[in-house]
Amino acid sequence: MNPAPSAAQLLDHEKQLAAAVAVGWVRDGMTLGLGTGSTAAHFIRQLGARVRAEGLRVQGTATSLASEALAREAGIPLVEPRRGLRFDLAVDGADELDPELRLIKGGGGALLREKIVETAADYLLVIADSSKLVARLGRFPLPLEVVPFALPWVLDAVAQLGGAPELRLAKADTGQPALSDQRNLLVDCHFGLIADPEALAIRLQAIPGIAGHGLFLGLARAAIIVQDGQLQVLRPGQAARPASEFSKLP
Repeated sequence: MNPAPSAAQLLDHEKQLAAAVAVGWVRDGMTLGLGTGSTAAHFIRQLGARVRAEGLRVQGTATSLASEALAREAGIPLVEPRRGLRFDLAVDGADELDPELRLIKGGGGALLREKIVETAADYLLVIADSSKLVARLGRFPLPLEVVPFALPWVLDAVAQLGGAPELRLAKADTGQPALSDQRNLLVDCHFGLIADPEALAIRLQAIPGIAGHGLFLGLARAAIIVQDGQLQVLRPGQAARPASEFSKLP
């Protein structure tokens, strides 16, 4: 008798299901923003399978070196950043999302590149397992990407905002800081539940030395997430609808 799947295995299965729906909405000729993290990795692998099996013609720009390597392995053609480049669709995961599709991202350390690419996308689609949907953002620490020279002043300023900042370490036993692909430092902030994400974003943006923060506001157009065992499509200000009602981007 096979053992029952673990909670982590069940959540990973949800990620695969959400990624499969997103891959089904990709159309021939699209230029894509390719996200970072475990859920986005499922999307990249499944998209590569369509490219190989169907000859689907797509190209993309990755939000991290890890996703770039995975896309190359999957056979997805990549394009370098250039002036005028826009993405028909960006697909990425989230560490948290609320009913208005405000997001916390950056647990994987790619928040700056993710925000750059997803701001340049005509449509940001979030794919996530059921654990990521929250009533209010803030249970997950809010990541910052920080220019190394500015670190002490950024920590002071964030502490004054009540963020209890902590420098992220690559490995706890070495004490070496984690670095983004841009060689910036990563700081995790513990604000608790965030009453006004928009106001906090404005205050963080005003702190010199913060290259990017993990609040993604007003960017996501839709999310695919499992709720009560069913794949649902969420859109800001609208009731969830079954993913089976959509054969293309909602």
